[in-house]
Amino acid sequence: MFTIIQAAGWPIWPLIACSVVGLALVVERFLSLRVARVAPPKLLDEAIAVSLKAVPEPQVVQQLAQNSVLGELLAAGLQQLHQKPASTEAELRTSLEAAGRFAAAKLEKHLGALATIASVAPLIGLLGTVVGMIEIFASQAGPGGLTPGGGNPEQLAHGISIALYNTAFGLIIAIPALMFWRYFRARNEAWLLQMEVAAERFAQHLLTLRRP
Repeated sequence: MFTIIQAAGWPIWPLIACSVVGLALVVERFLSLRVARVAPPKLLDEAIAVSLKAVPEPQVVQQLAQNSVLGELLAAGLQQLHQKPASTEAELRTSLEAAGRFAAAKLEKHLGALATIASVAPLIGLLGTVVGMIEIFASQAGPGGLTPGGGNPEQLAHGISIALYNTAFGLIIAIPALMFWRYFRARNEAWLLQMEVAAERFAQHLLTLRRP
């Protein structure tokens, strides 16, 4: 492996950094976008059951907010009723919508960085290709300029290695990064739709808890 890195030249190091950061982002997103961390299946029913007759105590609402992303969204509606028991329907929906925007931001966290890696890695590989081409032309240059049939074979081989290895590494990094980015985007859209439906159902429930 070290031999390949040496053959690829200095442009390979930014690509290695991109691969490490990209892998870390993918692992982090897989851990953060688990069902238990985003939207536990029975959480909405449990939240409705706990608040069936009255708004729960602040400690219970805080526990709900710390449960998951969906829990934080549902807790926002209960916190609104704690602050203003006679909240209008518009005020309740506004609080849920604001919490929904925060939830969407949490789900989209780091995806921009992953998309950047998917876009930048091929460009860094292309830079390596250009550096390799410069090495190739330099290997053919003699005292009076280009010398057909002459030149430095070792430098020529090194230039070809730089060009090919960096192009390949750039694509090897960019393709999985793009695939995971699209996968997480699709998964987030499904989560957001599910939370939107849950928020609408919970909003109807919260209207029954308002005090005149």
